[in-house]
Amino acid sequence: MTKAFLPHFLKRPEAHIVNLSSMGGFVPVPGQSIYGAAKAGTKLLTEGLFSELKDTNVKVTIVFPGAIATNITGNSGVEMKGEAETDDKASKIKPLPADEAARKIIEGMEKDRARFCVGKDARFLIRLYRFKPKWATNLVAKKMGHLLK
Repeated sequence: MTKAFLPHFLKRPEAHIVNLSSMGGFVPVPGQSIYGAAKAGTKLLTEGLFSELKDTNVKVTIVFPGAIATNITGNSGVEMKGEAETDDKASKIKPLPADEAARKIIEGMEKDRARFCVGKDARFLIRLYRFKPKWATNLVAKKMGHLLK
């Protein structure tokens, strides 16, 4: 998409590319290694674009959303292992309503933020992972390990 639209964006007075990564893009989640690798790739692609486009009219932002109430699992059609447990355990984390997450993403874009987290869970986890990566990885494995059962 970026390759297709970037030439047009560069001709405009201003433009903005916003890519969505995931908490899985900076901390490993059990059973989601391939997804996490793709989201980490999205992070690095976006950071590279930010660097390459910094002296142009095109702004670039990477977003790390936490739990958002989108019913992503149900809508994907993929049956998750330990799904019954997921509902019980996930209830401890209050997902951000999708419309609120969208507003926060637009606000971040309008403030020209290069990167930011949406949701308290994402902000907490990214800070924890920066300072204690092994501890954060073990915490996520403990909380999300039921996905592998």
